[in-house]
Amino acid sequence: MSRKSDDTRTRILDVTLNLLESGAPERTRMSDIARAAGLSRQAVYLHFPNRAELLIAATKRLDEKVDIDASLAESRAAETGGERLRAFIAAWGGHIPVIYPVGRALMAMMETDAEARAAWENRMAAVRHGCAAAVAALARDGDLRPDLTQERATDLLAGLLSVSLWAHLTRDCGWSQDAFIAEITQLAHKALTPRG
Repeated sequence: MSRKSDDTRTRILDVTLNLLESGAPERTRMSDIARAAGLSRQAVYLHFPNRAELLIAATKRLDEKVDIDASLAESRAAETGGERLRAFIAAWGGHIPVIYPVGRALMAMMETDAEARAAWENRMAAVRHGCAAAVAALARDGDLRPDLTQERATDLLAGLLSVSLWAHLTRDCGWSQDAFIAEITQLAHKALTPRG
């Protein structure tokens, strides 16, 4: 792609994120995005053949803007399963407030919008992949509860790290971000390890 094409693509993604975060996510039709970006609908379609791909790319763009890979580096480099679990919870738990406005918009749209559902499910599949890697590291070290399969342990960890649970505890119950990460780390250790 040319530099100009890359710049246009980035502008489309940033406009999409702004519209999602605006509190009016229903304004994320391709025509709305094109208008907000100062482009024709055809120009948007040249970069993104459909809205689902655009929404998926927008969530990935948000990850790039905040450099989620740098946040996950400690987890990926951890030598033990326990270290990986702790570091992954800290990284993803710390990322939830960043993606929450976009996530809230996509979750609100999911009931009636298959493309929004596809975008959010794609994002949550990446989180589940991180949960599975932490669980696999625990299993490798012999630190996974023997009565848990890796799949069930991944289900538990993904549930503990869900955006919905974060929103309930921090938004509805008033927990601080630090309290959320500390409690989820403790709960995950108790739920997944034999010494929990």
